[in-house]
Amino acid sequence: MRTTIWTGVVAIAMAFVSMVPRAAAAAGDSITFNMVRNAGATCLSNDARGRVTVSDLGSVQNLHVEVFALPANTNFTLFVIATPKAPFVPAWYQGDITTNAKGKGVVDVTGIFNNETFILNPGTPAVPVQLDHLGIWFADPTDAGNAGCLGTATPFDGDHNAGIQVLNTSNFADDKGPLLNLK
Repeated sequence: MRTTIWTGVVAIAMAFVSMVPRAAAAAGDSITFNMVRNAGATCLSNDARGRVTVSDLGSVQNLHVEVFALPANTNFTLFVIATPKAPFVPAWYQGDITTNAKGKGVVDVTGIFNNETFILNPGTPAVPVQLDHLGIWFADPTDAGNAGCLGTATPFDGDHNAGIQVLNTSNFADDKGPLLNLK
């Protein structure tokens, strides 16, 4: 009797699991691209870089960002931005990346990260601005200074007291950022 009940419970559980939609992108529904060291971040290793994969999950996308050769055990912030170089704005905060002892870090964010990612600038009429680039900043200007970089404060963190930009997508034209490649 016990075995029969257990078998029934397992069968029902498997039936429910099979009804859950799969979060896998179909072939052609993802893009991968690199982030490069900001030209002004000469304090960082020439090996400093990022790799990004955007996977379409249907109505949203997963933005998977990996960074390499950044200062160890340091916090950084990730933004979706209009242009890869200053003034960067409009900009939209996405999350934090903390590097390990080897200067590697990773973050996954779910949202809209495709050719339809935009923000409306205030005014009459409101003007849509495409957000198709990415940028990563030191989360604190003190961390930037400790890494030998300029300790200049920027607003690119939740407390609006971040350091300089370290990585960006300036390897793409200002008006043709990599997020435009996922339709």
